[in-house]
Amino acid sequence: MTNLLAIPSKKTYTIDLKQPVYDYLLEHGGTHPAAVKKDIDQWQTMRQRLVDAKPHLDLVQSMLKYHAHLTTILSKLPADIQLDIAYAPVFSSSALPVTLRNLVFERAALCFNLAALYSLLAILEDRSQVDGIKRAVGHFQNAAGTLSYLRTAVLPKLVLSPDDEQKPLDLSEPFGHALEWLMLAQAQECAWQKSAKFGKDPTNSVIARLAASVSSMYRSSLNVIREASAEIRVLFLSDWLAHIEAKQYHFEAVSQYRKSRDELNDSRYGSEIAYLTQALAGAKRAYDVARKGKVSNAVQHDVQSFLEAVQKNITRAERDNDLIYHQDVPPASSLPPIIQATIVQMTIPKELANPNIIVNNNDMLFSELVSWGARAAINIYNDRKKNLIQDQLVDVAQACKDESDRTLRSLNLPASLEALERHVGLPPSLLKKAEEVRLENGPVKIEAAIEDVQKLARQNVKTLDEAIDILDREASEDESAREGTPLDRMPSHEANTDLIEMYSRYRNILDQAAASDETVRTKWDQWERNITELTWDEADLEESIPSSTASSRNNETDRHARTLRVLLEQIEELHSSRGQIVDRAKKLAEVDDVQPRIIKAASGLERLAEPQPAMFEDVLDQELAKYDKFITWLKDLETKQEELLQAVKRENEVFLQSRRDDESVKDRERALQSLNLSYQKYREILRNLEEGIKFYNDLIGILMQFKERCRQWSNMRQREIHLLSRSMHSLNIEEAQLDPEEASPAQHRSDHERSPSALPSINSNEWGFEEMSLPPPPSSARRN
Repeated sequence: MTNLLAIPSKKTYTIDLKQPVYDYLLEHGGTHPAAVKKDIDQWQTMRQRLVDAKPHLDLVQSMLKYHAHLTTILSKLPADIQLDIAYAPVFSSSALPVTLRNLVFERAALCFNLAALYSLLAILEDRSQVDGIKRAVGHFQNAAGTLSYLRTAVLPKLVLSPDDEQKPLDLSEPFGHALEWLMLAQAQECAWQKSAKFGKDPTNSVIARLAASVSSMYRSSLNVIREASAEIRVLFLSDWLAHIEAKQYHFEAVSQYRKSRDELNDSRYGSEIAYLTQALAGAKRAYDVARKGKVSNAVQHDVQSFLEAVQKNITRAERDNDLIYHQDVPPASSLPPIIQATIVQMTIPKELANPNIIVNNNDMLFSELVSWGARAAINIYNDRKKNLIQDQLVDVAQACKDESDRTLRSLNLPASLEALERHVGLPPSLLKKAEEVRLENGPVKIEAAIEDVQKLARQNVKTLDEAIDILDREASEDESAREGTPLDRMPSHEANTDLIEMYSRYRNILDQAAASDETVRTKWDQWERNITELTWDEADLEESIPSSTASSRNNETDRHARTLRVLLEQIEELHSSRGQIVDRAKKLAEVDDVQPRIIKAASGLERLAEPQPAMFEDVLDQELAKYDKFITWLKDLETKQEELLQAVKRENEVFLQSRRDDESVKDRERALQSLNLSYQKYREILRNLEEGIKFYNDLIGILMQFKERCRQWSNMRQREIHLLSRSMHSLNIEEAQLDPEEASPAQHRSDHERSPSALPSINSNEWGFEEMSLPPPPSSARRN
């Protein structure tokens, strides 16, 4: 039996990864799954071979190759592709596995199992031979290096989702760090063994320094475990903790013992006894820990044999000093510390740090796929492009037109000109607008849109009400559970604070939206009759407009009217120019494909690191810059429009002063202005309703997600109650069956682990709801 420890592998299971990968690529991959079917099949086969494999030296290369492929897979696919990956806890292969939808979890578990394989290969070596010891040292160093790589390069990328109900605690930084120190300690122990047993004329001083380093490394491993959280500490088996502690004391004693032999050779008999006394104390502590901790027989035999040797030597040394040498024995505090000599170091396998050593870039799985970081950057660019066109072009153009319309409406233009220029009938521009409303069946269209908005609003309110009902039911269940059993967890009104805050936020948004809806409805009620007039036949509409006479016109009025007409035409030309600019930008966006440039940049980045979307920011900024010219043109037109509107105001003032006071002209002017304003209100109401429909359609998805989060959180709380209830029930049964005085320490520890206080309380702030993005708030136009 060996006196060293091998890390158990994390047991995994067969999974069907073909369908999740196929589904993901079909929906998000940008490439049809059939194009990479061979890669998917190879991935499935490669993983299954590792599941079925038996520990062997050749397995190291297979695991390193799979890791190399995983690094490429993770650069091409996101961590979560809806693939369930299961691994059992490291010391409990028969326990329920931890299942996560995370490819980084697969990579982390693979690295852990590679370190476990290295440690197993090490203890299987024949350490009765020099070559066997050398190979064992190498394997332990590789195990430590693999764990270091796992801790520093892989685990930081293992980001768990709030949806993950389980946490792989044995893939935490403290757990891996403790094992890393343990593997280094065992590598140093093998090096110490080689020097002590096979070294050419090894000095006691050198062997003492090597042993001191062994003890220090075991101590470091034990300290990491003790400083870790309780949920990490309980993962380690009690005999493992006893093994590490016994080894620490044992090699500390070995170091002192070898130093005493060095002092004996130099005839410092008093110092020899002082070091032997220290060695005896350490050997006794190691023996007590090994015996009580029930460590392996090999370790107990080593410790006991060494203790007996120290006892014999200290008896001899004290007798000789009393009878012959009569040297003073210095106190332990005056002894100089033994300087450590470390001759091992963690060794990260070169194939692990640089996967291209074992698998060529072109042979990597999915090498032809665009990396997920590049695809994300492409999607980000397309979203930014869409938002830029909408926010800085379309909306700006519409805002300029609205401002122009408001100004002209306040000046009663162009109605006052049309009333003057055309004494009977309707102006062509107004006939065109009326025909547009008539063909669209405007009133019916508005009523249908209002009904759609109200229906969507009711769906949103219902969804939010269902979400709060879930939280209310959970709170009631929590109160009922507390009536019968004291629960060591936060009450619902404290645990669901974040959820309630989110509910209040959504409720406030819906209230504001309802107020905006009512404003639009009121606007429609006020203008329904006027807008309906636009749907009349042309003859009826002309009959409703008063006629005027030409007596109100004079040369000065005509001159100012012509000037106004020219200014209004220039404003219309600005509207047309803005529309052309927006259309040009939209056409450019349709053919604007950033993918070739992103892929080119990604190919360079992949040689240095895994591409992330943030790495392409410079490229995105440069590509979006092509739309700056459109923004500049619109700003120039906005400035020109302001100048024209000021000119219109000045000219309109002198135009009005030049007109004769003719009531028939004024009546006709007011009627034409009313029809023009009715058309503008028609368009405004339709635009408000379209905004409302889009708003509610966007919000319903977020509210459905919020409802689902509430449901998941409630289910977690319910399972927590069931676990607490079962734990307390099992404790009551065990207390009734087990005499407390006969319970072993291990049983007491097990009871503590199953106690309600050992279960973490689930708090709603663990779910990160704030990351859900809200749709834009109701437009200010809807409140006008």
